Amino acid sequence: MKIMVMSDEESKYIWEHYQPGMFKGIDLIISAGDLKPEYLQFVETMSNLPLLYVHGNHDEKYDVTPPEGCECIEDQIVTYNGIRILGLGGSMRYRSGTHQYTEKDMQRRIRRLKLRLKLCGGFDILVTHAPMAGFHDGDDLCHKGFEAFHGLLEQYQPKYFVHGHIHQNYGMKAPQLSLFGETVVINAYRTYTFEYGDSAVRQQAEKHKD
Repeated sequence: MKIMVMSDEESKYIWEHYQPGMFKGIDLIISAGDLKPEYLQFVETMSNLPLLYVHGNHDEKYDVTPPEGCECIEDQIVTYNGIRILGLGGSMRYRSGTHQYTEKDMQRRIRRLKLRLKLCGGFDILVTHAPMAGFHDGDDLCHKGFEAFHGLLEQYQPKYFVHGHIHQNYGMKAPQLSLFGETVVINAYRTYTFEYGDSAVRQQAEKHKD
């Protein structure tokens, strides 16, 4: 199954230069936050594919005009083609506003999912907006990652951890692919497409192993 992930910056190639067939071969699209709802609607309409999303810290607009045709997976475990996907959006709280959390808030969200995680037998893909603490996150509070994600990855060892928030054009030295334990970590900045279970993706991630 081929998955396209995206976050933080709309692709001009897709939005301004769309051509029929651009999404050929892709089975699922996942947004890791901070993309305009109009953009998500456009991608979902043009691709005619399922589009799952979590919120970024700049997605207050979604509360008024959510992207039509797309599915929010915040605090849920959804299954697509047998693949279990867990969504936990938002960033570290650094100002007033929605879709921001303290470390304790995020731990509380995860605890509330404990029964569902048990019933599902874990998950295969974790989708967040913020990164994990101490793993390619930023030094400032806004871009600091969550420590709570460490426990999720260590306990359930999903195949993939998809996050956004760390813009590669900010000069942050965050690779698009890296490896934490047995989990391939994908920075979804702008777009990245991969085949689920592709060994070549894992080999690339191993170059930036924790």
